[in-house]
Amino acid sequence: MRVHFIAIGGSAMHNLAIALKQKGYEVTGSDDEFFEPSLSRLKQHGLLPSEIGWYPERLTPDIDAVVLGMHASSENPELQKARVLGLKIYSYPEYLYEQTRGKTRVVIGGSHGKTTITSMVMHVLQQAGFDFDYMVGAQLEGFDNMVGLNNQTNLAVFEGDEYLTSPVDPRPKFHLYKPTIAVISGIAWDHFNVFPTIENYRDQFVGFISCIEPNGTLVYCSEDDEVAGVVNSTKRSDLELIPYTTHPYRIEPNVGCQLVTEQACYPLKIFGRHNMQNISAAKAVCLKLGVSESNFYRAISTFKGAAKRLQRLAEGANSTVFLDFAHSPSKVAATIGAVLEEYPNRKLVACLELHTFSSLNKNFMSQYRNVFSGVAVPIVYFDPVTVEHKNLPPLNINEVRDAFGQPIPDVCISASEMVEKLNGMNWENANLLLMTSGNFSGLNLNELALQIAR
Repeated sequence: MRVHFIAIGGSAMHNLAIALKQKGYEVTGSDDEFFEPSLSRLKQHGLLPSEIGWYPERLTPDIDAVVLGMHASSENPELQKARVLGLKIYSYPEYLYEQTRGKTRVVIGGSHGKTTITSMVMHVLQQAGFDFDYMVGAQLEGFDNMVGLNNQTNLAVFEGDEYLTSPVDPRPKFHLYKPTIAVISGIAWDHFNVFPTIENYRDQFVGFISCIEPNGTLVYCSEDDEVAGVVNSTKRSDLELIPYTTHPYRIEPNVGCQLVTEQACYPLKIFGRHNMQNISAAKAVCLKLGVSESNFYRAISTFKGAAKRLQRLAEGANSTVFLDFAHSPSKVAATIGAVLEEYPNRKLVACLELHTFSSLNKNFMSQYRNVFSGVAVPIVYFDPVTVEHKNLPPLNINEVRDAFGQPIPDVCISASEMVEKLNGMNWENANLLLMTSGNFSGLNLNELALQIAR
């Protein structure tokens, strides 16, 4: 099989390209820009194009499939050449589905928690000796790649994203996977640039339920009113419905977070109420797949979390620096709540980078109101260059400050300003929480963390 990737440098695309090469496929690709870590990883696997840019003349009739990434425009010259040649053109999710036809597919969707739940399921299945295909949106210990495909497996575990499929296909990605077992972890309005109303956003999850295979299973968070409403409105009587709630837990001084069961308590390497909810979802899926309850608890107690999900960047005697992917209002609130609960006697400094289309949009920003509740020092960061690149109206610092309500955050528009502010603080008995789907304009976060957590 010969597969060509248009926009191979994408975070998802380059992982799929690597997985296909490892499967024995002949893989080529192109892109007009490359960033880390995809640049180094593609180079390591011999997949980095020799030249940057689009080269339609390199598309030939012997290519079996073309995979189109979101970064490419609908007018991409390679896409146009592929159409002229009559090549099979797939979006990223379409090709993952093609690779797993006939397999049991588990698809974890939701506005928040989907990466962590997917990672938990993968970790437990690996510990239990299962072979499976997978796709997850973060690097996970024990897995070399974020995508794995194998002809010998009969099970696939996918993270299901509700964002658009490709430049030429406006369907949400998770509508294309056709799960046998589906999970909805929560519904909280996001992707304002694509789904302008909560009603429109909610409809995407109604559609997700309709895509579940006949006589499939839906695992859902019954504590989320939006999710419960969507599930209760479904007209599908063929589905097995498995509701879940937050797993019982407790926090012990000098021990940390523990799962509580009738038989025993299981110390965890992760914390936060939202993660206890995520554990319940993962447990429901794993038990459905044949993992015993005892094996599940043994495995989940060794789960360290996925990259950038309450990841400890540095830890000192009296302070810890965390990095989290939180960017939407519900994710920010859950992450802040988790750190406050785990460290009730430490001051919390929380820095949120506004980086997505939704977060940088004046009409959406009020959704963050009072999200910093309980935070001693709230800081909001945005880069005016990012706003300009996204073709959004300029942001006024006072408007941003007012949108967040109480406590009123400091607003920084340069990384150096934010670093200076952080380095000038007293970090005795204080934690720092960095939240972003970006990278604070290229700031070396590991170096910053080491300066603070001593």
